[in-house]
Amino acid sequence: MPVYEYKAVDRGGAVVGGALDAPNRQDLFRQLDGRGLSAVSVREPAGRSPGGAATRTALWKRNRVPQRAIHHFTHLLSSLLRAGIPLSRALQTLHREAEGAAQVTWKALHDLVADGWPLADAMAQQQGVFGAVYVAMVRAGEMGGFLDVVLEQIADFQLRERDLRSRVVAALVYPIVLLTLALGVLVFLLVFFIPRFKAIFEDFEAALPLLTRIIVQVSEWAQQYGLFVLAAVCLAAFAARQWLHTEQGRRERDRRVLTLPLLGALMASFAMTRFCRMLGTLLGSGVPLVSSLRVSRESLGNQTLIDMLDSAMGRVQRGERLTDSLRDCPQLFPGSVLEIVSVAEETGCLDKEFVRIADSTEKELDHRLRTAVAMAEPVILFLIAALIGVIFIGMVLPIFSLQDYIN
Repeated sequence: MPVYEYKAVDRGGAVVGGALDAPNRQDLFRQLDGRGLSAVSVREPAGRSPGGAATRTALWKRNRVPQRAIHHFTHLLSSLLRAGIPLSRALQTLHREAEGAAQVTWKALHDLVADGWPLADAMAQQQGVFGAVYVAMVRAGEMGGFLDVVLEQIADFQLRERDLRSRVVAALVYPIVLLTLALGVLVFLLVFFIPRFKAIFEDFEAALPLLTRIIVQVSEWAQQYGLFVLAAVCLAAFAARQWLHTEQGRRERDRRVLTLPLLGALMASFAMTRFCRMLGTLLGSGVPLVSSLRVSRESLGNQTLIDMLDSAMGRVQRGERLTDSLRDCPQLFPGSVLEIVSVAEETGCLDKEFVRIADSTEKELDHRLRTAVAMAEPVILFLIAALIGVIFIGMVLPIFSLQDYIN
C-alpha cells in the first residue's frame, strides 16, 4: 500500500504534516477528514502522476464532458466557495457527486489542487474541457482573491452564451433543411426520373426541344461523372479542413468571413456581444482594465478582430483612453458604441455600460437573425420551385408533340 506525505490544516488553523498509508488519494482524504484535517498538499509515491493511472487511462473521456456538466460544476463550486468551504474540499464534494467523464475530470482537478497547483493551471491541464477564456477568468479571480465571484459570473456568461448560440442554430435549421431537400430532389430527378423519359422520347425518334436536350445532357453527365464529382468534393473538403487547421488558413478564413455581405456583419456583432459582456463582467469583479482586455480578447473567436484589439490594447498600455484606442477597431465597435463607452469612461461606470451594450446588442442580433431567416426562406423556396419547374416543363414540352408522331 503506498504511503502519502501530506500537509494539512487542523480545526485550529495550525499546519500539520505527516504520512499515511492509503490505497488511493480518495481514501487518504477520507482519513484526513476523519481526523478533522483539510489537505493543503499531498505528495504521491514515486512513479505516480498527479492525476493517477485511472486519469491517464480515461484521458479520452475528459474531452467528452458535456457543457451542461461544466456549467453545473462552475455554479456549484462558486456556491461552495462563497459558503467558506476550502477549495480542495469543495472539489472533493463535486467529484463525489459527479458521474462518468465529469467525475474523472473533477477528480483530476482535485488531485492537482491538493498538490498545490493553482486552480487555473489545473484546469489548463484538462485538455478539451475548459476553454482559454474560462481558464483566464479563473486565473484573474485567483490573483484578485474573488474566485467565487468570477465563477458565478462565468456560470451566468455560459448560460447566456448557450442561449444565444441555440437561437442562432435554431434560426439556421430551416434554411439548411430546405437546401438539403432541394439537393435530394434534384439528384432524384437527374439520376432516376429523367432517364425514363429519355427512353420514351428515343422510341418515338422525336426531335426534342432545346430545353429538354439540355436537361437530358445534364442528366447523362450526372450519371456518368456524378460519383467522381462527389469524390472530388469530398477530397476538396478534406484538404480545405486540413488547411484551415493551419495558422495561415485560420487567419484567411477569419478575414474572408468578415467580408461576406450579411454574414460578416452578424459575426462581428456576435463577437462584440461576447467581448462586451466578458469585459463588463471582469471590470465589475475588480480586474484591472488591461488584464480584462487581455482575457476578453479570447472571446472574440476571430483572429482578424483579435489582431485589431491587440493594437488597441497597446495604446491603452501606453496610457491612452480606452475610447480612443477602440477606434482602431471600426469593424468591431461602431460609432454609437464608442460614444457610449466614451461617456461611461468619463463617469467611471464602464463595467455596467459594457454589460448593457451586450444586452442591447444581443437583442438586436436576435432580431437581425430572425429577419435574415425570414427573408431567406421565400428566396430558397422560390429557387427550389423554379428549378423543379424548369425540369418539369422541359420534360413535358415534348409530350405535346408526341401526338403528331403517333398520328
